[in-house]
Formats: sequence, C-alpha cells, structure tokens
Amino acid sequence: MPTITPNLWFDKDGLEAAEFYCSIFPNSSVTHVSHYTEAGPGEPGSVLTVDFELDGQPYTAINGGPEFSFSPAISLLVSCKDQAEVDRYWDALLADGGSEVQCGWLTDKYGLSWQIVPEGFNELMSSGDPERIDRAMRAMFTMKKLDLAALQAAADGAAV
Repeated sequence: MPTITPNLWFDKDGLEAAEFYCSIFPNSSVTHVSHYTEAGPGEPGSVLTVDFELDGQPYTAINGGPEFSFSPAISLLVSCKDQAEVDRYWDALLADGGSEVQCGWLTDKYGLSWQIVPEGFNELMSSGDPERIDRAMRAMFTMKKLDLAALQAAADGAAV
C-alpha cells in the first residue's frame, strides 16, 4: 500500500510551524528540509519543503507562497486519552495567536484547523439512544473545548 502524506501549504513559515508542532506532540521530529535553488520560484536558499513526523505520522510542509491558505474544510483530529490531555493539546495549539472555534475545534497561529477530541466521545455519540445523543449534542454545541464529563452528564440528563 502506498504511503499517504498530508502536504500542508504555508506562505513561508513551514519550518517554524513544523518545529512548533513537533514541540507539542511526543515522538515527533523534523526529518528533512529542502531549499529553493536559483531555479526558483522562491528566494534561493530559503526553505522549500519540510518533512516531519508527528508521533510517527509523516507530513510535508511546503512554503509555496500566499496563493493558498488553510480553511476549516480540512482539519487534523487529535484523539486524547483523557481530559488532561485534551487540555494540554488545546492550550499548546492555541499558544501565541490561535483561536477557539466550537465543538472541539480550534485554529492554530498558522491557520491550520484541529479537532481535539477526548476518548469516549465517539462512543457517547454513537450510543444508539437518540435522546441521549441529542442531549450530548446540544451540550456540545455550547462548548468550544470539549469536556467529556459535561457531555456525559448532559447525555444522562443532568444540567450542564
């Protein structure tokens, strides 16, 4: 099977972004950096691409210029083992200019969208009980960062 590597288009801060992401996630590192040559179109010697891994998942950042930017139409989902991990990734990815969105989504300082989801969320939303799911979903729509305990309480009929 071929390797599928997400390729993230940055204006000119791909290396900075890759280093930022690698500082947040365990078992992560920049694995290769290539540079523009005289052939262009970027400034000769400036960073063209950055290959990096986030906990074993390969990514490539390309400094392709301002023609394209990120949108929430694509995001990276982080499945977290508990609320403490949700809080840690949420805070780290918001650092220095990110913004909270809604329902567990945020946009980091580079414009990339992330979903930070606690373990147990998918099970809660697929419990098979439509009323329970509806209560949890209504609670989720009031949240920016997901709080699994509050979602479970809402699903169980407790006030959020």
